[in-house]
Amino acid sequence: MNTSSQKLSVFEKIGYSLGDLAANLVFQTLVTWISYYYLNIYGLKAEHASILTLVVGLIAAFVFNPIMGAIADRTKSKWGKFRPWILWTAVPLGVVSLLAFRTPGFDYQGKVIYAVITYALLLLLYAANNLPYGALSGVITGDMKERNSLGSYRFVAVMFAQFFVQVFMYNFIIKAGGGESVEAKAIGISKVMTVLAIIGTIMLIICFLTTKERIIPKPEQRSSLKEDLADLIKNKPWIIMLLVTILIFITLALKGGAYVYYFENYVDKAELTAFLEPFKKFLPTFENDTSLGLGVFNGGGILMGLVGIMLSQWFANRYGKRNVFMTSLFISTLFLILFYFFPPKSIGIIFGTQILHGFFYGISTPILWTMIADVADYSEWKNNRRATAIIFSAMMVGLKAGLSIGSSLVSWILGQYHYVANSTTPQTDTAINGTKMLISIYPAIPFLIAVVLLFFYEINKKMEVQIESDLKQRRN
Repeated sequence: MNTSSQKLSVFEKIGYSLGDLAANLVFQTLVTWISYYYLNIYGLKAEHASILTLVVGLIAAFVFNPIMGAIADRTKSKWGKFRPWILWTAVPLGVVSLLAFRTPGFDYQGKVIYAVITYALLLLLYAANNLPYGALSGVITGDMKERNSLGSYRFVAVMFAQFFVQVFMYNFIIKAGGGESVEAKAIGISKVMTVLAIIGTIMLIICFLTTKERIIPKPEQRSSLKEDLADLIKNKPWIIMLLVTILIFITLALKGGAYVYYFENYVDKAELTAFLEPFKKFLPTFENDTSLGLGVFNGGGILMGLVGIMLSQWFANRYGKRNVFMTSLFISTLFLILFYFFPPKSIGIIFGTQILHGFFYGISTPILWTMIADVADYSEWKNNRRATAIIFSAMMVGLKAGLSIGSSLVSWILGQYHYVANSTTPQTDTAINGTKMLISIYPAIPFLIAVVLLFFYEINKKMEVQIESDLKQRRN
């Protein structure tokens, strides 16, 4: 493989990270709001919203992503294999992300059909954009420390997108729509998504212009799709990371989609109002205490997650990615479980636990994707062939499958606990208990299974150094 200098400038790291900032304006919206949007704004029944997000999401995961991975690995252009896809999909992704959050004036059947089409197109374009973007991190540099650093930049950008979506979006939806009625929220989310689509498109174009592919396969390297798939099946670290990715995104979709229900139905309103009094001086624009409470709750976790991200590279370089990832994920899970035991008036403890959960989960956030890049190196090291995109496509399968299963479970579990969308009377105790389970016990289970799987992941600190050294010698 031909290589140039493996060092990355700060300018290029920032440019690359803007791609994830743009993509996560869409992705974090799906994680946090898709179930609430389809149930409480768009007006689908719980069972239909659950089936839609599950079936369309799994088709996207197991059809769109593998096909896109094979295409990207075989793309040839003057810009490289992966960068052109970031450019080609920038505008279409923005347009479809806007259309997916519009509520048309159709009858119920027409709205279901419209939701299926726009959601499928959104996931297709997201795959065509974000899969090559993720694969680009595997060829932008072969230096492990630079890759760890790039991961930190990237996930600071992710946290910014997450911060906006989880802290301010609910309030912006209410303000943009001019009220809290279903009709007002439908107008509000459409306006907000229009702005996000424009901003995201611009950032994707900047990402394309500021990055470079440095690890270029030898011209004589040829491999069929069958060979690439055979390499994957024999790649034990890849199988483990695929399962871990699915489990992590099930949890993210579960707890992320449930927070709004938790604040609307479980947290004591009077205690929340008293707790938020100091924050109102600095955040006077929030429409009500529920939106402010949700914003401060998410914001505290995200800000501490940023601190964790900034420490992540140091821990990973010193102790190895696997050990740090496993430990931080386990500790963050313990704080999730604690939520089940808090009474609705324990506002300070609820917010404090979210901060601690956010910090420890933040340490693990960039490591997941740098480990997947390491799996691509491992495959090249073992097989003397590099198939970066198809390895990342498999991880995108995990991401989409986890998101689809998790989002579907939010709607399905709420239905099982007899939650009534837009009810004019208080929810039953059963429904309220369901919202509490959705942010504590249910999301803790996939995290704990992922921790167990990581015990069997063989690329430890010692092997990382060996793979990097061997591949440098080959490429030179």
